[in-house]
Amino acid sequence: MSNVKKNFIYNIMYQILVMILPLITAPYIARILGTEGVGIYSYTYSVAYYFVLFAMLGLNNYGNRQVAKVRDDKDKLSKTFISIYCMQLITSAIMIFCYIIYLRFFIKENLNIAIIQIIYLISTAFDINWFFFGLEKFKLTVTRNTIIKILTVICVFIFVKTRDDLYKYTLIMSIGTLISQLMIWPFVKKSVKFVKISIKDIFKHIKPCLILFIPVIAVSLYKIMDKVMIGNMSTMEQVGLYENSEKIVNILTALITALGTVMLPKISNLLANGEKEKSKQYIEKSMEFTIISSVAFTFGLMAIAKPFAPLFFGEEFKDAGIIIQYLAITTIFVAIANVIRTQYLIPNEKDKTFIISVSLGALVNIVFNLLLIPKYQALGAVIGTILAEFSVMIYQIMDVRKELPVFKYLKDNFKYFVLGIIMFFAVSVLHNLIENDALLVTIQVIIGVLIYATGFVIIQMIDLKEKNIIKLIQKLRVKYNI
Repeated sequence: MSNVKKNFIYNIMYQILVMILPLITAPYIARILGTEGVGIYSYTYSVAYYFVLFAMLGLNNYGNRQVAKVRDDKDKLSKTFISIYCMQLITSAIMIFCYIIYLRFFIKENLNIAIIQIIYLISTAFDINWFFFGLEKFKLTVTRNTIIKILTVICVFIFVKTRDDLYKYTLIMSIGTLISQLMIWPFVKKSVKFVKISIKDIFKHIKPCLILFIPVIAVSLYKIMDKVMIGNMSTMEQVGLYENSEKIVNILTALITALGTVMLPKISNLLANGEKEKSKQYIEKSMEFTIISSVAFTFGLMAIAKPFAPLFFGEEFKDAGIIIQYLAITTIFVAIANVIRTQYLIPNEKDKTFIISVSLGALVNIVFNLLLIPKYQALGAVIGTILAEFSVMIYQIMDVRKELPVFKYLKDNFKYFVLGIIMFFAVSVLHNLIENDALLVTIQVIIGVLIYATGFVIIQMIDLKEKNIIKLIQKLRVKYNI
């Protein structure tokens, strides 16, 4: 089995775990902490996350790419790792200090929860996932994260019992992240050796990191800032509704975009070895897989969202149903843009396109958030996110259309969009026939899977038949010189 297939399987296994664990904990936490408790955690985490972003300075993509380029030379690999990590230590220390200033002078409510989030920020100083992703050692990171996440879930059920236990939940989540980062360090010495570096070696990474940091911060404006803006312009209850709705959509999106995490170092390495055409073949296959899976998840989730939300999170989260339904639309936009970004823009160092696209998305999101959140609350932020993700995807498609036949990819796979729409309407009809939410969602999922799976098989059979006919025609032309 090739490294790509093995790494993709490891990543998919991990993403399935990431999907299953929230399915276990989210309903429990939603009922124990309520919309306000979930909202407070989400808000304080989102603020701390911004300090984490500045501490990392785009290192996840940059470090991954740089390590992938030199992984076959241990001396270069060692120097690259040590110099990049030294820079990471410096930026992390600066942002921890800045967060302490924020706590001292700017925080007024929920101070205890915000203080606990500093543990999450400290964990950033030890985050070297970018190094092992660049080496394509996904099994190591997946194993480590699996163990920690399972232990975290166990601790949540043991220690979080009432709404007053919000601080315990925050502590468990932040300590879990820190331990997860620390566990991987013993494996570093197997891949690198100590080499001397200079200040120049450290600071040469700042400029390229800052270039990749611009899109990271821009993306955060319509991924994380939504919750901060809802918290400041609406209520913590609305933050809680948005948080849990986004959690469901993100679970599905993570499964689809797992392929991009695997393919980034692979394609970076192919390009470094001059295998450009082979990289494009991978992109075409990735785009087909991405469209097939994202369409199925998007239309399936939209169809079951309204009865699913109160069934899963409790009646207090009933209004999350409409938010999930609209937010699911972004899955297709995110998935397509992810293929272009991780498999073409970043490996080919087309950072300008990446930066402009996500900056456009951030601008669109902020403008519509300011206009819509005061009136429509969490739903207003959802509309802003849909428009932002769509604008990012469209800009990237238009910019790379001469190098990548993206429109051809979309045209070739348009049949799956039709199949998804058919599934959506067929499943939605059941809303008026079944009153029990649990029974309704179960039957909807079964019928939806059957319709999409059957349609997929039929499409594949038709495609195979067409390909065989084309091959036959080509053979006849060669044989008879037509």
